[in-house]
Amino acid sequence: MEGGNQNTRWEGYVNWRNRPALMGRHGGMLAASFVLVVEVLENLAYLANSSNLVMYLSKHMHLSPSKSANNVTNFMGTAFLLALLGGFLSDAFFTTYHIYLIGALVEFLGLIILTIQARTPSLKPPECSPSTSSIPCQEVADGKAAMLFMGLYLVALGVGGIKGSLPTHGAEQFDENSPQGRKQRSTFFNYFVFCLSFGALIAVTFVVWIEDNKGWEWGFGISTIAIFMSIPIFLVGSTFYRNKIPFGSPFTTICKVLIAAMVNSCMSRSPSNAIANLATSPSYQPETSKEAEKPAKQSEQLYLFPTEGLKFLNSAVVNKPPHPALECSVQQVEEVKIVLKMLPIFACTIVLNCCLAQLSTFSVEQAATMNTKLGSLKIPPASLPVFPVVFIMILAPLYDHFIIPFARRVTKTEMGITHLQRIGIGLFLSIVAMAVAALVEVKRKRVATDSGLLDSTSPLPITFFWIALQYLFLGSADLFSLAGLLEFFFTEAPSSMRSLATSLSWASLAMGYYLSSVIVSVVNNVTDNSGHKPWLSAHTINHYRLERFYWLMCVLSALNFLHYLFWAMRYKYRSAGSSK
Repeated sequence: MEGGNQNTRWEGYVNWRNRPALMGRHGGMLAASFVLVVEVLENLAYLANSSNLVMYLSKHMHLSPSKSANNVTNFMGTAFLLALLGGFLSDAFFTTYHIYLIGALVEFLGLIILTIQARTPSLKPPECSPSTSSIPCQEVADGKAAMLFMGLYLVALGVGGIKGSLPTHGAEQFDENSPQGRKQRSTFFNYFVFCLSFGALIAVTFVVWIEDNKGWEWGFGISTIAIFMSIPIFLVGSTFYRNKIPFGSPFTTICKVLIAAMVNSCMSRSPSNAIANLATSPSYQPETSKEAEKPAKQSEQLYLFPTEGLKFLNSAVVNKPPHPALECSVQQVEEVKIVLKMLPIFACTIVLNCCLAQLSTFSVEQAATMNTKLGSLKIPPASLPVFPVVFIMILAPLYDHFIIPFARRVTKTEMGITHLQRIGIGLFLSIVAMAVAALVEVKRKRVATDSGLLDSTSPLPITFFWIALQYLFLGSADLFSLAGLLEFFFTEAPSSMRSLATSLSWASLAMGYYLSSVIVSVVNNVTDNSGHKPWLSAHTINHYRLERFYWLMCVLSALNFLHYLFWAMRYKYRSAGSSK
């Protein structure tokens, strides 16, 4: 009986009671479906506040527009960067199952604090009217500010834990040793982005309307209820999940290999003794190494000899280490090589996310000057993200059920479109989006000039649907790149580093937000010092040189695309099914 159970176990996985996970009982699309439902609620709770947070900080906390914008950028960037912490903890000490629950509880606590503050007048600055000089607006300070930022950054910490664990937890439910399992995993990532967008759709329409018309305590309350509901829904799936056993700190392995390679290089022996050193080194023990003793999936490639790529790291095993703590196995060295080879791909996506950051800044300001009426309904500019969100929700099922099957038939490969091709399509679409944005801005300013409304606050006689074009292209770019990145990092990363590697997708978003702020500052400083008016500074956006900024972003995106092609064409897939 014991032998029969042994044959049905998922090696390296346990159930929620820390017992061996069994084939046929744990994992699969049913288990992953709970993750997809939870993602709708989780992203609803996060975006319902962050998408409209600048209005709350300026109108109710009386921060200046620049301070409000900076605080929102810092909040969102911090939340995405903390995904690296969530991914690290999932790989090193806990399972993705536990990190999600911890993250959801932390976010729930933060939202309770924000809801209480929004509902209680004594915990906010006094009401004021900016147009009435006799009642000056008092900026939030002291204990009230501490309560505000404690709530916000508890939410950011919780979001980081969730983003760093939830997509990996869902992807781990599939058998990567079978073509069917790999295809189901690809479908999961497509629908993960679909569910993320569905949560965003509810957030930027219904919840934003509630916040603007019924009060922010209702908006925060809905977010609190959403994240609270996600916890029991996630727990209902507990009996179906298979949870990967943590392998220990991936940073320890990376640092040990890098330090060992540097130290051993300095103490290297003559090249003629390299093979002898490899054979006699205590680090080179393929049959008895610690890595081989760990439960590993069949898809994990086991290395007996160091490969030729990134040869400087081979000295970590070729030469005898000066201290036992620096002993490395060939498997550890090759895993660090894999991580280093993925980093250029990660770096190339930051400029794309810098372009995406424009959707919540200049694009909204452009739309605010245009005719935003749809029949008798006036659409607030802050709801413009509806366009890319709806487009992603339409495109994701089409991509999975029509485009990918067609590509598989044409290419006669399992993937149809590889991860890197998908990311490349996203990067190319970002170039098109920035060019379209520049052309639309030229048309918008021409209309403003011809109508004599350059200095007027009246809506321009041009529909805001023109701005929707750049939203659609950037939405498409986001679908291709985000889903491609999540799957690429998950499938290519070593099993012991998957959560951390997948979290790089969110870290790229954070760095894109930060880079956008840097580029705007640099552009203003350079154009101001050249004796001309700054491109992105004037009393109205009609006097901005925004079209020039968009052309600059288009050129940067094109150069970034060429940079990406350089690395993508040299990358060799290591995981099963990624390139076939």
